Amino acid sequence: MLDRVLNAAFFAAIGALLFVAGTIVATSGIFPGPQISRAYEGGKALYSKLSQYQDVYQTDLWYPERRPDKGVVVKQQDRMQPGPTLYASGSAPAAFLIDADGKLIYSWSKPFSEIWTPQAGGVKKPQPDPFVYFRRVHVFPNGDLLALYEGAGDTPYGYGLVKLDRDSQVIWSYFGHAHHQFDIGPDGRIYVLTHEFVEDELKGFEHLASPRLEDFLVVLSPDGEELQKIRLLTAVAESEYRQLIYTVASFAVADPTHANTVEFVDREAGADFAFGDEGDVLLSFRALDAVAVLDPETATLKWATKGPWIGQHDPDILANGNLLLFDNYGNYSRPSGISRLIEFNPSTMEIAWQYAGTDDAPLDSQIRSDQQRLANGNTLITESNGGRIIEVTPRGEIVWEFLNPVRGGPDDDMIPIIGWAERLDPADLDPSLLNPQQQSAQLNMKDLP
Repeated sequence: MLDRVLNAAFFAAIGALLFVAGTIVATSGIFPGPQISRAYEGGKALYSKLSQYQDVYQTDLWYPERRPDKGVVVKQQDRMQPGPTLYASGSAPAAFLIDADGKLIYSWSKPFSEIWTPQAGGVKKPQPDPFVYFRRVHVFPNGDLLALYEGAGDTPYGYGLVKLDRDSQVIWSYFGHAHHQFDIGPDGRIYVLTHEFVEDELKGFEHLASPRLEDFLVVLSPDGEELQKIRLLTAVAESEYRQLIYTVASFAVADPTHANTVEFVDREAGADFAFGDEGDVLLSFRALDAVAVLDPETATLKWATKGPWIGQHDPDILANGNLLLFDNYGNYSRPSGISRLIEFNPSTMEIAWQYAGTDDAPLDSQIRSDQQRLANGNTLITESNGGRIIEVTPRGEIVWEFLNPVRGGPDDDMIPIIGWAERLDPADLDPSLLNPQQQSAQLNMKDLP
């Protein structure tokens, strides 16, 4: 009996020593510790993908509806900026052009499975089509559409870009893990964010994980050919703003910049914006709580700042030189939601204007979201989590409100996010796109999942 007890104690002690030794090896960087850690993290990610994302309604593309309203619920025509609204929904890889009444004028759609092949590069095993949607879209005057795919429940979640003609036929595709946003320069070049796993150690920043998801700025020709690729973490690390990297929270060391915006600084914006010139790009780094300006020609980070925002999205340069952005977590008046929009002077950091919703109509979106300052002075706001688009006056009055009409889930009470929205000038579009009679062969909202 005593022998059995001693043997059990002996093997328990050996097991404990092996566990401690394994822990030390795995965390010290000694072979095969890093390899074991990477295999473990990879296996954990794969298990999470297979076990937690079998139901699209459990992803961040769908949320419980906050109210049952569908379509346009507020319309004050005389106070609105005229023009159709283009938006993308988390319910499908599709873009919709609607009028002020919410009536569908035109649409484009292309499932990712129809353009991707195993030989295409980029994502190795895409999510099923219901998990893949258009995050950002742009329509050209002739009806061509540039659309960015993202896949929910996957990492990297950036799937690529596609250019479609007005009949949703593929003109070209780019599978470089494009994510979040893109912008188009006056010469037709496309500036897009991509990301991929990187394993090297960045000197001076050993606190960052390896492997980690890093962001890149890629410049494409108008035909989708990759012309330039800039590693953004390196650009920050080699700049005078390198201290920003030390502020990365422990939960973000595996995704240390999380870039979510790229905006080309054109001649008009560069004239009044104090920190960028024509040809630069404005960036947003969510994990750094910072906005920045990069010169693509030299890959140099020229300027960066933190501010009174948390988890920001979509900074825009305004005509007066101020910046307007969606502050996802910066509103502490909880009854009116956690989010707000702020317009601020980047030289003084003074807030010139803000909109934070009201108790009756909260503004609340933890992720995504964007805005557009309109020609009449109003602001179009995409509240992604709420599946909602609103147009507000400078005094914060809602003059137009649209809720995604699509519903899903077991009880048909889940609403898909709106990934992006933009008010367009009818003069910039082929008139035939605005003729509902041309829509007959296009996708109908009621047919969406």
